[in-house]
Amino acid sequence: MKIPYSFSVLRYIHDIVTGEFINVGVVLYAPKARFLSAICTSRYGRVSKMFSNINGDHFRQVSRYIQARLEEEGLQLVTELPFDKLPVSVIDFTARVLPVDDSSLQFSPEGYGVTENPQETLEQIYNRYVEKYYEKTERLSRSDEDIWKIYKKPLEERRVLVNLVPHQIAGSNYEYEFKYCWKNEQWRIQEPVSFDLVEAGSITDKANAWLGRITSLVDGGEPFKLNLLIGSPQDERLKSAFIKAQNIMHKMPCDHDFIKEDEAADFAENLKKEIEAHHL
Repeated sequence: MKIPYSFSVLRYIHDIVTGEFINVGVVLYAPKARFLSAICTSRYGRVSKMFSNINGDHFRQVSRYIQARLEEEGLQLVTELPFDKLPVSVIDFTARVLPVDDSSLQFSPEGYGVTENPQETLEQIYNRYVEKYYEKTERLSRSDEDIWKIYKKPLEERRVLVNLVPHQIAGSNYEYEFKYCWKNEQWRIQEPVSFDLVEAGSITDKANAWLGRITSLVDGGEPFKLNLLIGSPQDERLKSAFIKAQNIMHKMPCDHDFIKEDEAADFAENLKKEIEAHHL
């Protein structure tokens, strides 16, 4: 059986005068099902691309807060007594969570429809008004594999790649296989790591993940040298996050070097000489 619902779109309005905005979330309310829920994106890549002076960390915090508050309101609906009087429109809830004022985040006037599945309809509306635009216009990050291609070419040109083999380093509780290794008294590892990501938080999270990984490997007793083939952020606004990421990774308890993209050719040449000297 289809039941009525109302919904509202959360907008980031950069300039109240011009009225320019980007959709960043959706909330849906179906009173007969006692259903209220929201989906809000915390990704600010598309927003910052269009409006350069956005505070990304603040946007992410507020977006998560709005979704959490609306989900709390939805849980309260389920626990209320059946004869309790319910709000008529989704706007009754959005006004509680985000009062109408001149702030940059505002809810649109409500829209209406009927549905057999409120959660499914919420996801469909979110994909229609929010997600599809992120898929089309948000800057893509570069993967570790994308970074490896930059370093791979000069290694191939110098016939170094054939000497690099996979090798597993084992800690007492964790193992990890590196793809591009060679041994000269100890294993020497070449590992591509991309920090060309969309959000600052993702950059520092990745650095912490690598710090934890290496820390879990060194207690196995097998010494190794780690050359990190770094892909730097192309967005200058992420420079400070990248500096923090490097500081975090310098804490790795193993012999390590950071290689930059513009050093790829020199690195390949030096690696060639090291391998040739080892085989003499």
